[in-house]
Amino acid sequence: MIIPSIDIMGGRTVQLVGGEKQAIDAGDPLPIAERFAVAGEIAVIDLDAAMRRGSNAELVERLVARFDCRVGGGIRDLETAVRWLDAGASGIILGTMAVPELLTKLPKERLIAAVDAKSGEVVVEGWKQGTGRRLLERVAELRDFVSGFLVTFVEREGRMGGTDMALARQVVEAAAPARVTIAGGVTTAEEIRELDALGADAQVGMALYTGRLDLGEAIAAPLSTDRSDGLVPTVVCDERGVAMGLVWSSRESIRAAVAERRGIYWSRSRKSLWRKGESSGAVQELLRIDLDCDRDALRFTVRQHGSGFCHLGSRSCWGEEEGLGALARLLLARRHGAPEGSYTARLFADPALLAAKLREETEELIEAGSREEVIWEAADLLYFTLVRLAREGIDLAEVERHLARRRRKVTRRG
Repeated sequence: MIIPSIDIMGGRTVQLVGGEKQAIDAGDPLPIAERFAVAGEIAVIDLDAAMRRGSNAELVERLVARFDCRVGGGIRDLETAVRWLDAGASGIILGTMAVPELLTKLPKERLIAAVDAKSGEVVVEGWKQGTGRRLLERVAELRDFVSGFLVTFVEREGRMGGTDMALARQVVEAAAPARVTIAGGVTTAEEIRELDALGADAQVGMALYTGRLDLGEAIAAPLSTDRSDGLVPTVVCDERGVAMGLVWSSRESIRAAVAERRGIYWSRSRKSLWRKGESSGAVQELLRIDLDCDRDALRFTVRQHGSGFCHLGSRSCWGEEEGLGALARLLLARRHGAPEGSYTARLFADPALLAAKLREETEELIEAGSREEVIWEAADLLYFTLVRLAREGIDLAEVERHLARRRRKVTRRG
């Protein structure tokens, strides 16, 4: 699959040729990350930190807080590694400091070793200095200490001349069972498909920034289907991962969905693009596309607007959702218009009352004795907590994302 790359220098997104000559200044990384996030994980590289001439740490922290990022550049000690893991990075990329002495002190499942090679020789110091070590030898040394490798073919980096598939195959075999990401020269969707078939991901920068590679085509590249019409089943989920329905996607609809960041699918009856909500107003904001393990099904994560996903007007094609998600959405919808005289309206209008109830219900949950009492008091406290969130316009999904980032912390409380 594709891993879009954001290389940061002086607070701006750049692309270098061969790690030296700046070819592109794409500006503020935040809107670029917003666009790339539909593909899933993003690689964020602090070039200034990597080159020992500054840091973009504050900017990288903002990216990690909002997006699913693997972080690299200038991670040379345990303290820096832990900082990014605690910040919520999905993984960290270590170069010359990818040594067993450091790696064994960190969670293996979130470690990616960066190995840069020129004509098969490992190079360091900004790709300027050869080491005499062979690429496959270095990979074999580290494969038991990391979950992945970022292997850059330096002579191809930024030149959009295609990547070395034969060498990529050798790297994948040498790295197993660690997952390999290949960077350097990847330009076409076909190359992404071939790398995925080998068991490798493609880290892509220049081809995306120049427009040579369409992001939607890149996401769809690994897909396969046994249907004669080429359609792929697509499960549509909301921000909390709750399934709302099953639709069909084509490569054309995927390109359109990514370009417009909307829920756009393929209508089998009309044999044309189906822009969800175009007539009903129940439009969908596309947040992310994921391929399943066999590459023959998709998951679209969307933010649903309007009445819901189903043509019958319900939230999902299985009817209305119950539970915390449904209650959170109801309270959000009512924060500016709760029924007059209702208890919810009083809570929205009186922050002191809401604060008192939160304190009261917390104490009652602490003091609850039987299983039934614990359930009852927990339900009360969750209701008042959701009212507090809704009063600030905060969706439950935002809290869940924050908890997911917290779960990635490696530094534990004393």
